[in-house]
Amino acid sequence: MLEAIILTVITAATPLLLAATGELVAERSGVLNLGVEGMMVMGAVAGFAGAITTGSPLFGILLGLVAGLATSLVFAFVTLTLVANQVASGLALTLFGLGLSGLIGESYVGQPGLKLPSLSIPGLTDLPFVGRILFGQDLLVYVSFALVAAVTWFLFRTRGGLVLRAVGDNHASAHALGYSVVKVRYLAVMFGGACAGLGGAYLSVAYTPLWVENMTAGRGWVALALVVFASWLPWRAAVGAYLFGAVTVLQFHAQALGIGVPSQFLAMLPYLATIVVLVAISGNRRTTRFNTPACLGVPFVPDR
Repeated sequence: MLEAIILTVITAATPLLLAATGELVAERSGVLNLGVEGMMVMGAVAGFAGAITTGSPLFGILLGLVAGLATSLVFAFVTLTLVANQVASGLALTLFGLGLSGLIGESYVGQPGLKLPSLSIPGLTDLPFVGRILFGQDLLVYVSFALVAAVTWFLFRTRGGLVLRAVGDNHASAHALGYSVVKVRYLAVMFGGACAGLGGAYLSVAYTPLWVENMTAGRGWVALALVVFASWLPWRAAVGAYLFGAVTVLQFHAQALGIGVPSQFLAMLPYLATIVVLVAISGNRRTTRFNTPACLGVPFVPDR
């Protein structure tokens, strides 16, 4: 029983972790992209369509990544090139993604999908309890952990990470030093879109291999909240993703055990937990002030 719960927590947390890690990088560069939900759902429909069309779940995952990246380019062009309001553009991107994905995926509703296979390492996956948990996950679970480690290393151990954080903290000074603020932010937004697309593709190819309209069900908004919960630190985003994943899974197991709580209340638990965490974090102004990129959401127009 415990093994099954842990396995479901991992699968529930992985799309959140992928999307939150990408958004964290974008926000570190000073860009607030509220369109994570739209990019995730585009990745979900593209991933499902690619998998059943080619017969390859891996190709579906790759197509989902490309779809998320392409959708992020729309946001980047509108906000970084045309200098439109980032909040309004992000909300519009979410609505755009939800509508377009519903249109694209209409013919795929009800079709059985292809599931991304789990790894099987002889002698290790068959170990009691820890075997399937540590050595029997699908590829994207391990990619999500590698991504957190790589982003942590990049942000705090490389010159490129220092430049990205400088752009997010003071874009005028970074520009004066000769760094291309718009280029750095374009790359950060594209990375965030690719990660959101991966998270969406994971939903339709690995988590539940099917397509239904709006199947992200608010996970993009939870990923946005996770970035704040993590105080813009990747390892905290990983902890938060698994905490929210556990809350999500809790509702299903509580219903299965017949606990006398209305199913509607259990269904809203992940989102209620999101609100509670954000309220608690907002009370610690010192932490949020210390880590929040100073130019987050502030448009940049080069003066020369």
